[in-house]
Amino acid sequence: MYVRALAYMLSHGHDGLRQLAEDAVLNANYLLAELSTHITASFTGPCMHEALFDDRFLKDTGISTLDFAKAMIDEGYHPMTMYFPLVVHGAMLIEPTESESKATLDEFIASMRGLAAAAKEAAETGKTERFTAAPHFAPLRRLDETLAARQPLLKWTAPTPSQAAE
Repeated sequence: MYVRALAYMLSHGHDGLRQLAEDAVLNANYLLAELSTHITASFTGPCMHEALFDDRFLKDTGISTLDFAKAMIDEGYHPMTMYFPLVVHGAMLIEPTESESKATLDEFIASMRGLAAAAKEAAETGKTERFTAAPHFAPLRRLDETLAARQPLLKWTAPTPSQAAE
């Protein structure tokens, strides 16, 4: 880990690291500015390298922060950091890297705006399954995250025939 970090720093040099940091801050603020009209920003003003949103836009929809995050998987995105920081209810922390292009950020923004609009529409029609049953297109569906945290499987074992049939 240390060698990789050192190699990354040495390959970019002082000026390159400064540019990377500035790009990360620019990307996060771009996301914040573009999404804050659709997804509630937790705080006003600019951010550093992470854009922090919360779940107030989901109020009275019947869709939770976890449901929204799982729906992101169906859109092809790894869900954002959820429920952190702990002082923000329903926190959704998005940290775009410095290497993301404007085009990929715009695709992500369009997807997030679409999900936010779909959540509001689903609440109006009562058809929230797109969110409450997500992910639909992943190899594994909703996992028991509490059980996984309390009893992690640290060694792979071949499934029994009955488990493979499930």
